[in-house]
Amino acid sequence: MLTLIAFFGLLFLGFPVALTLLAGTIVFILDSDLQVLLSTLPIKLYGAIEQNGLLAIPLFMLLGEVMNRGGLTKRLVSAANVLVGGFRGGLAYVNLLTNAMAASILGSAIAQISVMGKIMIPQMHQRGYSKGFSAAVTAYGGLMGPIIPPSMLMIIYGVLTYQPIAALFVAGILPGILIFLSFTAVIFLVGLFHSLPKEKWQPWKQSAPKLISGLVPGLIPLVVIVGIITGVMTPTESGAVGSIVALFLGLFVYRNIRISEIPEILKSVALSTAIITSLIAAASAFGWVLSFEGVPDRLVEAVLQVTNSALVFLLCINVIIFMLGMFLETISVMIIIVPILLPAVRSLEIDLIHFGVVICLGTVVGLVTPPVGPGLYVAMLQADIPVKEILYWTVPFLMALIGAMVVINVFPVFSVWLPSFCGLV
Repeated sequence: MLTLIAFFGLLFLGFPVALTLLAGTIVFILDSDLQVLLSTLPIKLYGAIEQNGLLAIPLFMLLGEVMNRGGLTKRLVSAANVLVGGFRGGLAYVNLLTNAMAASILGSAIAQISVMGKIMIPQMHQRGYSKGFSAAVTAYGGLMGPIIPPSMLMIIYGVLTYQPIAALFVAGILPGILIFLSFTAVIFLVGLFHSLPKEKWQPWKQSAPKLISGLVPGLIPLVVIVGIITGVMTPTESGAVGSIVALFLGLFVYRNIRISEIPEILKSVALSTAIITSLIAAASAFGWVLSFEGVPDRLVEAVLQVTNSALVFLLCINVIIFMLGMFLETISVMIIIVPILLPAVRSLEIDLIHFGVVICLGTVVGLVTPPVGPGLYVAMLQADIPVKEILYWTVPFLMALIGAMVVINVFPVFSVWLPSFCGLV
């Protein structure tokens, strides 16, 4: 109890999550009379980040930073407009498709919602779309980032659970497509009942250069995934190759990045990497202490007393993650909850690749659900609308997302078939 009070007290006071976890670990050690563990705590912290899989994190963050600064998002919007912009409600489809293509670029769902909001919400409003609908499409489209590969959350989950990152990347493809199709179905139905604006297809002479300009950088994530699936590159190597290609395009082809900006880019990547690795180290130490005291074993016993159904367990975990995601950043939620739940997952014989997909999806839903919903808040600010206006339009998207998540939970084949087919598991 004292540990929980210290943890949530420091959290609500605004302490960094890593320091809060470390403080909670020390309080738990002292409260449980386990002072002998204090001498080995620094070794545990260092050992948690001494893993080869963590090398992929700064490389993919560098890839995202370079592509973002290179103005790739606007080019992807132009390419998406050529592909789907002529349908009724075309800009909504453009918004959604761009989010799917940019999923591997920005790395953060909140960052993706913010960037897409600045670009798409004003355009959609000028063309006759309501601000609430535009903001809802932007907010929910941003949720595809953590599931469509390459995904930072998948890398972190793979490190925490010792699962192959390549298999986790591939496991997110079919669930990502399912969620994308669910959202397009919502836009289609809204267009039927609310008469979304009818757009015009662009002439081929004007659209061809835009399509080429947008699809060339958009091929980088595809090359990364194909390289991993075929075994040509490891996830770490693919991140390095993708970063080099993106840097070449930004410096010499599109010329949106200057050589003088490279130190600033590297500094940003280094700081972000330090934040993530400190979270992993602190969470690993916290889980180690809990394991030493037998807390995960007691959790397994409690779960098995309530249910021995893997599906019921997964659905309950989704609810818990939704609630945590309303208050904590997605990476923090994953790092805190995965080590605690892992023994119960293994006891119920849940496939760890499938569980990774479920966890990655669950951690981001809290970003767009009331009462906090930071993703909704960001989209609302970009659209300059009251809460009630965006909440009205989020209902159909939330229902579609929950429906897709239930399908993914009930049918693990969506997560495990493709990695198995590719020989990655």
